[in-house]
Amino acid sequence: MSQENQEPKIEFPCDYPIKILGRSCDHFKGTVLEIVEQHSPDYDRSSVVIKDSSKGTFVSMTVTIIATGKPQLEALHGDLKNSGVVTMVM
Repeated sequence: MSQENQEPKIEFPCDYPIKILGRSCDHFKGTVLEIVEQHSPDYDRSSVVIKDSSKGTFVSMTVTIIATGKPQLEALHGDLKNSGVVTMVM
């Protein structure tokens, strides 16, 4: 496999920012933070950044967790996507 086709190597544990996008609703923030806390109870709550779109239709949240491994990240991503309020996780 060539160097270009390999996934970047991440050394765990590490600080790992996750950007979460969804339609603006009353329970978006609470739902997202509840899911994040299930997978990373010690995430830095003071680092959470929330931004509304210019028309207020969408909201983005950036949450930095301490990632412990690929299984944790995959489970967190899956739960966020299955929440019903999240449209994209980056």
